[in-house]
Amino acid sequence: MENQDSQVRDSESRGSSRRIAFSGPLVSSKKLSGSRRSARFKDETNGNNPYIEITLDVANDSLLVHNIKGTPDQDAAFIASRIEKHPSSLSTQLSSKLRQISRDLKNSFSSSKRSTHSNNKVKHSASGAAQAIMGLKFIHKNGDGWSEVEARFDELAVDGLLPRSSFGKCIGVKESSEFMGELFDALARRRGITSSNVTKDQLHEFWKQITDTSFDARLQTFFDMVDKDADGRITQDEVKEIITLSASANKLTKILECADEYAALIMEELDPSNLGYVEMYNVEMLLLRAPHEAAFSGTESRMLSNLISEKLVPPKDESLIKRGYRRIGYFIHDNWKRLWILCLWLLICVGLFTWKFHQYKDRAVYHVMGYCVCVAKGGAETLKFNMAVILLPVCRNTITWLRSRTRLGRIIPFDDNVNFHKVIATGIAIGVCLHVIPHLTCDFPRLLHSTDEEYEPMRRFFGHRPSEYWWFVRGTEGWTGITMLVLMTIAFTLANPWFRQNRLQLPKMIKRLTGYNAFWYSHHLFIIVYVLLIIHGTFVYLSKEWYHKTTWMYVAFPMILYGIERLVRAFRSGRRTVEILKVAVYPGNVMSLQFTKPRKFKYTSGQYIYVNCSKVSPVEWHPFSLTSAPPDDHLSLHIRTAGDWTSQLKTVFSRACQPSGSDQSGLLRADIAQQNQNIPRLPKLLIDGPYGAPAQDYKEYDVLLLIGLGIGATPLISIVKDVLYHIKQQKEEQSGIIESGTRNRKKRKPFNTTNAYFYWVTREEGSFEWFKNVMNEVAEKDTEHVIELHNYCTSVYEEGDARSALIAMLQSFQHAKNGVDIVSGTRVRTHFARPNWRNEFKHVAVKHPDKRVGVFYCGAVALISELRHLSHDFSRKTTTKFDFHKENF
Repeated sequence: MENQDSQVRDSESRGSSRRIAFSGPLVSSKKLSGSRRSARFKDETNGNNPYIEITLDVANDSLLVHNIKGTPDQDAAFIASRIEKHPSSLSTQLSSKLRQISRDLKNSFSSSKRSTHSNNKVKHSASGAAQAIMGLKFIHKNGDGWSEVEARFDELAVDGLLPRSSFGKCIGVKESSEFMGELFDALARRRGITSSNVTKDQLHEFWKQITDTSFDARLQTFFDMVDKDADGRITQDEVKEIITLSASANKLTKILECADEYAALIMEELDPSNLGYVEMYNVEMLLLRAPHEAAFSGTESRMLSNLISEKLVPPKDESLIKRGYRRIGYFIHDNWKRLWILCLWLLICVGLFTWKFHQYKDRAVYHVMGYCVCVAKGGAETLKFNMAVILLPVCRNTITWLRSRTRLGRIIPFDDNVNFHKVIATGIAIGVCLHVIPHLTCDFPRLLHSTDEEYEPMRRFFGHRPSEYWWFVRGTEGWTGITMLVLMTIAFTLANPWFRQNRLQLPKMIKRLTGYNAFWYSHHLFIIVYVLLIIHGTFVYLSKEWYHKTTWMYVAFPMILYGIERLVRAFRSGRRTVEILKVAVYPGNVMSLQFTKPRKFKYTSGQYIYVNCSKVSPVEWHPFSLTSAPPDDHLSLHIRTAGDWTSQLKTVFSRACQPSGSDQSGLLRADIAQQNQNIPRLPKLLIDGPYGAPAQDYKEYDVLLLIGLGIGATPLISIVKDVLYHIKQQKEEQSGIIESGTRNRKKRKPFNTTNAYFYWVTREEGSFEWFKNVMNEVAEKDTEHVIELHNYCTSVYEEGDARSALIAMLQSFQHAKNGVDIVSGTRVRTHFARPNWRNEFKHVAVKHPDKRVGVFYCGAVALISELRHLSHDFSRKTTTKFDFHKENF
C-alpha cells in the first residue's frame, strides 16, 4: 500500500467533532459535512477489488470508528493489519491514533463477518471469523443444555459446591480432565474466583461463556487459558505450557518432546518484533487467517457439489411400494454376481434333494420307513455335493490363476470365496441334520418295530433282523457316520468368530482350547472326515450296486485338485527360503521385514503371501499382504502383533534388533546390508504365494479410492508405490529416456489409472513411522499430484475442538516453514479425528465425472457397511461409478 496523496486537506468545520475518511485498497474520498480530513491509499497489486472505506470520528485526541463499508469478509482482518504495519503511509499525527484503534477495527470486522455468516446459510467454505469460531469449540454435544448440566451438578456437588476435579464431567466432557481443569482455572481467573469449588450460579456463568458462539467470547476464553498470570500478555513459557497441555490431551508424545522448539516457533510467528510476548490481537489475527485448503474451488465445482448433495437426499413423496421396488432393484444391481451363484447353488441342492426324495419314495423301503428315509437320503445327496464343492473356494492357486489369467472375474465374485466357503459349510450342517436326525430318530426305530412281512424286503440290505438299536451304530456305516459328526461339529464350532477370535469370556482352561490355533488345527481334521466319508459311502445301507454308491464320484475331482494344490504349496514353499535384509520394530506393536525376492517370483500389488517361521512353529503358515511393489528388488511385510504366533515372531526378531539413532524415533532395527557383526543370526523364513486378493484388480479403474485402517493399509501401500512407479515410467517414456528398442521388446498392458486417493486412518501418532519413507517418496516424486495422500490421527480431537486448536496452529506453522507435519513427521499433512466419508466421496465424484472409481478398503468390519452404502449411493445418483471391494482382514 502506498500513499497516493500525502497532503492532508482541511475543509469547513462544524462543531467540535470531525470525521476523517480513509479509502483502500482503491483510491476514494468521502465527502462529509463538518470539518474533516482525508488520506488516500492504493494497492496496485489488486486493483479489481472494491475500495474499503473506514470512517472515523475525531474528538479532541480520541478516534472512534464511525462506519466501515465496501470490504469483503475475507479481507477485512488483513486491512486492519496493513494499517497497523504501515503507519508511515498515513499522516504523522494520525499514525499513533490508528495503532490504538486497530484492535477495535478488527473486532468490528469480526462482528460484521459473524453477523453475515449467521444470517446467510449458503453452503461455502468458511473463512475469517466464522472459520475461527469453528476452530475454538469447547463443547461439542448439541443435546446437552443447562438443564442436563444442572442435573449433573446436583449429583456431583459436595455441600452445594462443585469441585474443580468434577468440572469436565459436569459439563459433559469426560475426557481430558487436565485440560478441563485449566479451562476451569481460566474461567475462575476472569471472575476473580480463587477457590477450587464453585456454586451453581458461578457454574452457570461458566456455562454461558463456554457455550457462547460469538468469536470474541471464544477467543477471550482461549486467551485466558494461555495467559496464566492474567496480565494480558502471553510469554513463551505460557505458550509452552499450553502446547504441553494440548499435546497430552491429544496423546501426541512427539510434540511433548519438542515443546520448547514449537513454543519458539509460535513466538517467532506471532512476535516478529521480538517483544518477548504477544497480545490477544496477535492470536486473533492468526485465527482470522483464511484457510489454506478448500475441498472445492471454483463456482462450477461448488454448484456441482450442491447438486450432488440434493440428489443424494432421498425423495420424501415416494410411496412405500415405489421405495421398496427401488431398493430391490438396487440390491439386485449391486449383488448380481453373488445372487446368480447362490441361486445356482440352491437350485442344484434343491434339485438333488427332490430327485433323491422321489427316488426313494418309489422304493420298497418307503413302506417301512416312510418319509423319514426319503428326507434322510435327500439330505445325504446334498451333503455329498456340498462336501465336494466346499473344497473349491479354498483352492487358492486355482482361484488366483482364474482371476489373473481369465475374464471369469466379471461374472464370478472371486473376492467372496471365503464367504461362499462359509455358506457351503452352513449347507453341510443342514444336510447333516436332514440325514442324521431322521436316520437315528425315525428310520432305525421303525425298522426295529416293523412286522416280519414289512421287514422281508429289507432282508437283502440288512440281513437277519437286527435285535437292538445299537446294532446300527456299531456297524461300519454307524461308527463312521458318528465319528464324522463329532469331528465336523468340533471344526464348525471352533471356526465360529466367537471362538476363533476369543470374543467370549471363558474360563482359562477352556479358553486354551479356542483361538486361531485351535481353529487352524481343527480345520485340518477334514482329512480324516473325507477318508471316513468315502468309507461311509462305500458301506451305505440301502445301496449294494457300485454305481449307486456315488460319494466317491462327487468328491474325487475336488479332492484331487486340492491334493495337487497342497503338493504345489509344499514343493514351492520348501524351496523358497528367503534371506532377511532388514528388520524394524515400530511403535504400535508392528514389525517390518524386508527380505530377498525369490527367483521367478512374480506378483501384483495387493496380493498376499503365507509365511512360516520354524523357530515359532514348523507347521503354522500365516497370510500377510505385501507392502513392496512389483518393481522393487525385494519383498517387504508389515506385521502387527495380534496373537500368539505374531507375538512370538516379534520376540524372535526383536532380539536381533539394535536401538536406532535419534533420527529414527527410537525404533529397533537390524540392517543386514550393513554387515553389522553384532547382529545375531536371524531365523529363517519360508514363504508361499503369491495369492489373489480383491485389491489386485486396481488397474481396471480410472480412479482409485484407497482406504486403510491401521495395519489394514498394508496392501494399499503396495498399490500406491506401484501407481507412483507407473507414473514415473510413463514420464520417462514420454521424455524419450527409455530407448525405443526396449519399449518395443515387450508390449505392456496400458496403465489406465489417472488418479489415486489414499486415506490412512490410525489411532496413534507412532503408527505413521510404519510407512514414513513411502509417504515422503510419494510427496517428493509425485510432482503432478496424481496421488493424494490423507493421513488421519483419531487420537487427536476433531478439527474445531479447542483442545486441538493450538496443535492446528502449530501444524500450519511447521508445515509452511519446514514442509514437515508435526504429527506424522512426513511431508503429508495430518488431519484430526475421523474423515467425513460422504464429503470425501463427493469430492471424488465432483472431480471425476463419468469415471469408474475402484474403492478398496482394508480394515475393521465396522466401516464396511458405510463405505459400501456410499459407493452404491453415489453410483446410482451421479455419473461417477464407485465399485466397492473389501479386503479379507
